Formats: sequence, C-alpha cells, structure tokens
Amino acid sequence: MKKSNFNIMSNVKIIESLKADLLCVIADLFKFLSRGNNVAKESILECISGAIITLYILAERLGYSHLSVDETMKKKLKLGIVEEDFIEKDGRDLSKLYGYLKERS
Repeated sequence: MKKSNFNIMSNVKIIESLKADLLCVIADLFKFLSRGNNVAKESILECISGAIITLYILAERLGYSHLSVDETMKKKLKLGIVEEDFIEKDGRDLSKLYGYLKERS
C-alpha cells in the first residue's frame, strides 16, 4: 500500500472517530440537560466546549481552516441579525456572539 493511500485511510478513520465523538458529546449534553438543576454546570460546559473543539478539528480534517469556520459563522450571525431571527429578538444572542467573534479575530 502506498504511503499516500495510508494517509487517506488514516484521515478517513480520524474523521469517522470525530463524528462518533461528536455524537457522544451531544448525547451527553442532552442527558445532562434532561436532569434539570441537579446536574453540575461544569458537566454542561465540558460538553459544549468539547463539541466546539471536535467541530473545529473535524472542519480542519475536511479541509476548512479555523478562520474560514469563524468567517462563515460571522456571516450566518450577521444574516440572523439582519433578518431579526427570533433568538436575536429575544435576547440579542446573535449580536453578542458576533461581537465576541469579531473582537477575537
């Protein structure tokens, strides 16, 4: 087997593993959220941050840079702000996240 074929197979294996990890993290998040106030807030934060990390790594393995992910998120947030998405109307969440991403870059 050629070295390039091995790299492709390794990358596919990693991508599949990342997809499975993401499903597990999301399942854990749903499980913690369903428990109500008895769950440790740290567990929820661990799930959310784990999902974000996994998605950034998955994007990179699929050929997208972290910057392109951030820029695409900013575009989507801006669109939601302009179109007055219900989440934006309720608490300006999209504007807050957009501002955070803009400051970060």
